[in-house]
Amino acid sequence: MAIPALPESAGDPEVREYLEYLRYERGMSPNTLAAYGRDLDRFAAFLKGRGVRAGAAREADLNDYFAGGGGDGAAASVARRMASVRSFYAYLVREGVRDDDPGARLRGPKKGQGLPRVLSVEEVEHLLAKVVAAGPLGQRDLAALELLYGCGLRVSELLSLREGDVDVEGGLVRCTGKGGKERVVPMGGPAARALARYLRDGRRQLLRGRRRPDVFLNARGGPLTRQGLDYILRRILARADMLGQASAHTFRHSFATHLLAGGADLRSVQEMLGHASVATTQIYTHVTVEHLREVFLETHPRARRRPGGAPDAPGLSDDRADLPGEEP
Repeated sequence: MAIPALPESAGDPEVREYLEYLRYERGMSPNTLAAYGRDLDRFAAFLKGRGVRAGAAREADLNDYFAGGGGDGAAASVARRMASVRSFYAYLVREGVRDDDPGARLRGPKKGQGLPRVLSVEEVEHLLAKVVAAGPLGQRDLAALELLYGCGLRVSELLSLREGDVDVEGGLVRCTGKGGKERVVPMGGPAARALARYLRDGRRQLLRGRRRPDVFLNARGGPLTRQGLDYILRRILARADMLGQASAHTFRHSFATHLLAGGADLRSVQEMLGHASVATTQIYTHVTVEHLREVFLETHPRARRRPGGAPDAPGLSDDRADLPGEEP
């Protein structure tokens, strides 16, 4: 994967040095690096308007920034900006550039506790049935969606697959996740069959005799992009009368939830998802508990709902733990 170009970061040399550190020493993914760059670019521009270098800012400067424009927007966006700024000053302290850390007492807004959207098994099967797998593009579309759901891949992992990363006969996929970490994920029969057909037939037609390592290609034989995959999914969702009800990442959420509902242990699901911490994977146990709750309320004679909508059953609390910071 090509190393991404760094943002301008308002011309601040210390911010630029920090981004270089994230790129080369931390191996940060291109998307995360770009987000940090945008956040610090905006912050450095604010400080520049005050005549202050980013590396010389005081705690009051940070508080003023987040009390103003830096604190605008969704809670998750503000929390990410604060994380970027805190991480920048922690780096300066570690490097001996500063003795004090002006970001140490920054506290972000509490994130919402909503659970990820998950498709039922029936909805997934309904969607996949709407893929017209005739011709090279249809074969590609089916193989891509089967891998998203069948292996729980992130979109970036799917689109970065190379020929040598897939073992159709062995039923395995090797992908590179966040931080450049590689993992091997099993591939079920439907995914393996759809991928084998695409590699044998559709992909060869899209290549038109050219050589290219990318597994998933667009109609011109170039690499399929994130925008291209979104377009493919929107068309299939429209056919299924489910437009707006799912994204490519929903397949990953559904993969994990269905595994846990089927009896898979949490550690195995963590490995297959490529989560650094099992705490991140635990979000899906909440999803399965919600499903069990609904089954209970609909079927148990002692689980009749009160007029206000609350269940009569004791012991079923609506309290949920805070969701972890790592993106599932």
